[in-house]
Amino acid sequence: MEYQQLADDIVAGVGGKENIISVMHCATRLRFKLKQSNKAQTAALKNNPGVIMVVESGGQYQVVIGNQVADVYRALTARHALDDQHAAEEAEPQNLFARFIDLVSGIFTPFIGVMIATGIIKGLLALALVLGVMDATSGSYKVLFVASDGLFYFLPILLGYSAGKKYGGNPFVSMAIAAALVHPLILDALQQQAGKPLTFVGIPLEILNYSSSVIPIIFAAWVSSLIERWVHPRSPSAVRNFTTPLVCLLITVPLTFLAIGPAATWLSRLLAEGYLWIYSLSPMIAGAVMGAIWQICVIFGLHWGLVPIMLNNLANFGYDTLLPLLMPAVLGQAGATLGIFLRTREAKLKAMAGSAFTASIFGITEPAVYGVTLPRRRPFIFGCIGGALGAAILGYWHTTIYSFGFPSIFTFIQVVPTTGIDASVLASFAGAAVALLFACIATYLFGLQETAPQPAVEEPVAAPAPVTLTRRESVVSPMAGEVLPLDQVNDETFASGLLGKGAAIVPQTGRVVSPINGVVSSMFRTGHAIGLTSDQGAEVLIHVGLDTVKLDGQYFHPQVQNDQPVKVGDVLLEFDIEAIKAAGFDLTTPVLVSNSDDFIDVLTLNNSAVSEGSPLLAVLK
Repeated sequence: MEYQQLADDIVAGVGGKENIISVMHCATRLRFKLKQSNKAQTAALKNNPGVIMVVESGGQYQVVIGNQVADVYRALTARHALDDQHAAEEAEPQNLFARFIDLVSGIFTPFIGVMIATGIIKGLLALALVLGVMDATSGSYKVLFVASDGLFYFLPILLGYSAGKKYGGNPFVSMAIAAALVHPLILDALQQQAGKPLTFVGIPLEILNYSSSVIPIIFAAWVSSLIERWVHPRSPSAVRNFTTPLVCLLITVPLTFLAIGPAATWLSRLLAEGYLWIYSLSPMIAGAVMGAIWQICVIFGLHWGLVPIMLNNLANFGYDTLLPLLMPAVLGQAGATLGIFLRTREAKLKAMAGSAFTASIFGITEPAVYGVTLPRRRPFIFGCIGGALGAAILGYWHTTIYSFGFPSIFTFIQVVPTTGIDASVLASFAGAAVALLFACIATYLFGLQETAPQPAVEEPVAAPAPVTLTRRESVVSPMAGEVLPLDQVNDETFASGLLGKGAAIVPQTGRVVSPINGVVSSMFRTGHAIGLTSDQGAEVLIHVGLDTVKLDGQYFHPQVQNDQPVKVGDVLLEFDIEAIKAAGFDLTTPVLVSNSDDFIDVLTLNNSAVSEGSPLLAVLK
């Protein structure tokens, strides 16, 4: 119930349940596939205190929540009966690249966490062998090894299930196809085919080892879904529950062994060899490029396009050189976040940076990027530069990983070969240290701009030349009350400035008037918050009280509607100030310019008591 209101707001913000085709989640974000993305109220979602960021990429509408995303997802699916199944309706047309990213993320997201866990176990086992803690012939080692290797060995079966769901087919049919590919009888035939080649209805079979393979089952599941769509509506309703799978299996399994499997295996090997060729041209440059752009890819969800390459490398070679290059990029953002933590004197920002740093070293960088480094620009850039420097070191020494995982501090144990620690392993520590220390030191020294002292407001008057170059838009006070600096608000999201610059007011009366001339861009369903867009482009958020969303509209009486034009002084909202106080809520009201990054600065003009219409903020352009 703690996350139910946020889940409801998100569903309303993406255009309602009827606009959702599917939804799933990864480590930090909800990934929606919408029928019409223009129905989503992106500005309102970004202004929601429970939402870190909204990103549209790869055919997905991504709402970044943070570490609580699983709880929000459960609340959302329980209330609105949503899951990751696709509805029958089609979404807006997407380009080929967007469809590819959506396909890959949809297939791999459901079990990526388990795959990372098994990779960590395999890395720990390799380290145990090197240190002499375990013996490869012992029962303990074998039990833990199959725990780490079983998922990857039978990876086609898991891919069969998730690919079947993604294509809209019966996932258990595609699982059965995948199981046929890794059946012991086929593996026995692989060992015996040199003596007497097998045939199917007279056609020679090329028996291959599909264990741990990626691409063959993805293509096979697609073919099966096409057959299912054709057969199912044409089968008698009384028997279609078994006739449709029957036809799919009878056609797809032989076709996979005869054509799909060999062709897809050839393609996977071509992809693996192609990557190896590019990497061999200059591993150092490859490392620098990947270390620099990885976090940018994560921001837009494009990193999923690299997952098949990593898994394909592991399946074809038993190792991968791409994934290690990404670890310095993660630690670069962690270092930049640490630099802010050490430098800032703002209690709220320090707390946010501290928690984001902890999450970052374990591979979850969205809280650090969206909440700490990216809003301040220079720390994010320093993190990317640190990632490039560190990854160049790993590339130069050909650091290699032997099990799958996402880049984090656990990567250190996954780069250890069973033959022992070598120079490439030491290079991983050196590259990580360079990335983290460079980003931390650069951010500490140059990453934070000190807040300009109050007399700076007078500078445009004292220096006539800049006055002609700087325009200013005024935001007046929407209510009467006492002004507080934003960093004194008892809410980390507002106090950190993540949602924009501005001030807070402790109201004396129970009404809100328009502080600008413009239009109502979002009137929240619960009436506790209003978003306005001025005629000059400033987006103003007025959030009456802290956590007042929990009142679910009680004691709030909106006087305007979405898209309604307003002028300074128009009444927007009335609320029962005494009843809200009696209910135990803090009525401190943040007044923010939510698109502050679009302007030179947002200055607070009054630090004491204000009345309705008194000067409050100045937006410098």
